Amino acid sequence: MKGRPGPLLVRGTLVDAPHDPFTTGAPLRVEDDGGLLVVDGRIADRGAIADVRRRARDAGTAATELDLRGGLVVPGFVDTHVHLPQVRVIGGLGLSLLDWLTDWALPEEARLAEPSYAAGVATDFVHGLVEAGTTTALVFGSHFAPAVDLLLQEAERVGLRTTAGLVVADRVLRPELLTTPERAHAESVDLSSRWHDRGLARYAVTPRFSLSSSPELLDACADVLRDVPGTLMTSHVNENPREIEQVAAAFPQARDYVDTYDRAGLLGPGTVLAHDVHPTDAGLAAMAAAGSAVAHCPTSNAALGSGLFPLRPHVEHGVRVALGSDVGGGTGFSLLKEALQAQFTQSLLGPDGLPLEPAHLLWLATRAGALALGLGDETGDLSVGRSFDAVHLRPRAGTTTATVVEHAPDAVAAWRALVALGTTSDVAGVWVRGRRLDGDDDVRHDHLGDDSGQDDEARRARRPVG
Repeated sequence: MKGRPGPLLVRGTLVDAPHDPFTTGAPLRVEDDGGLLVVDGRIADRGAIADVRRRARDAGTAATELDLRGGLVVPGFVDTHVHLPQVRVIGGLGLSLLDWLTDWALPEEARLAEPSYAAGVATDFVHGLVEAGTTTALVFGSHFAPAVDLLLQEAERVGLRTTAGLVVADRVLRPELLTTPERAHAESVDLSSRWHDRGLARYAVTPRFSLSSSPELLDACADVLRDVPGTLMTSHVNENPREIEQVAAAFPQARDYVDTYDRAGLLGPGTVLAHDVHPTDAGLAAMAAAGSAVAHCPTSNAALGSGLFPLRPHVEHGVRVALGSDVGGGTGFSLLKEALQAQFTQSLLGPDGLPLEPAHLLWLATRAGALALGLGDETGDLSVGRSFDAVHLRPRAGTTTATVVEHAPDAVAAWRALVALGTTSDVAGVWVRGRRLDGDDDVRHDHLGDDSGQDDEARRARRPVG
């Protein structure tokens, strides 16, 4: 990973959602010709470009201007649920969860036992996240510790903010994916001792789901949380009715699915449980009391026929919710696509749904995820003090998306259009801690707003200031 660049003065249309619209009703924050002064990878000043430029000059800060006019500058997307081993098997449509796991996902996951194969998967996976504008991810790693090492090495090389862990199970799954509570604890502690809080990496204790975990294995996971302070915990919950029935049979003493984790001491503010399509009131109350979060994975829920996510009761119980792509049950890495499907889901629920405005969608894709991962002071919006983790969304000239964005009356309408139409091809640049991840430092010039009449400064997109 290269070092951080010198000071930057970022210019563009800034759009973020720093305040929870579910609880405050806050709209998107928009700066139409905004400026961000980035020093040591962190936002040191924000405001109208003329004001930020003047303050930088007055302070004697020699910054390089990064001109991102055309399109929108938004916070980097935060994916709270995505599977490393499944990047090469996206598209297993037409199956329900347990059949999809058996026939499609788990055979591929077993292939990561071979380090050379796992290395290629790690490269494909990290590239897919960056290509989609994801700057922070909570990753379901692999059942094989060397593959988790390879993932975190690749994420470190590229500069992606990553939380990941060894996936553990001791029953139900294919034999080559199983472990023991003792081995799970030892390998998890070893991995976390080398990776937790190393640069942009953190460790997450990762039991696959209660169905494949004995009570003893869940206890071993809780021991890792105690032995390695600050680690997170992630798993699945209430995704599919058949799965829920089998979990109830496997844990007859548990009140519900959430209780299988709670009884083991695995619920807390650093816990993120994926899906929760079929919640119980008791489970929602337990998660709210613990400060745990839910990763809402709408394309996966639709693709696997799991159901329509009931957002309203989560919000009413005070359970935090953020977006996850759930690759490969989900249909790709793009959180723009997940935001659109989240909108569709709430619409399909009719009066039981919770209408989502533009601020809700950006919040779910950025700030909500940062808070769920305990990174609220670090990332998730474009406020002073945050790392410059950002995405430049700028559709390619000549596309329908470019036409709609170009004719949008304001930045909020442009964001709506990007949610409706946007794909990974509309991601023109990705930065983490002020360093560009997706290529050269120069901004691509074949996007919306570029023409032969632009001056050299805009075409180069960088110039000295002051």
